[in-house]
Amino acid sequence: MPTILKIDGFRFFFFSNEHDPKHIHIEKADAYVRIELDTLKITDSYNLNSKDIKKLVELVKQNNEILQGAWDEYFKR
Repeated sequence: MPTILKIDGFRFFFFSNEHDPKHIHIEKADAYVRIELDTLKITDSYNLNSKDIKKLVELVKQNNEILQGAWDEYFKR
């Protein structure tokens, strides 16, 4: 389960057996969201308010090159 980034206590990671489309999992304590990297679509979330989700989408947008590069490197695409 590679951790790619840690920002404000949120851990950005993916599992070693991931599937398309490219996405990132983000968690902090009991809060969780999964965001697609190409579209920034939220595909799952719990225990996050709309302000936190908006912040996390923006962080994924700002760090998209790093996140996509880590995905491609890990899965050798």
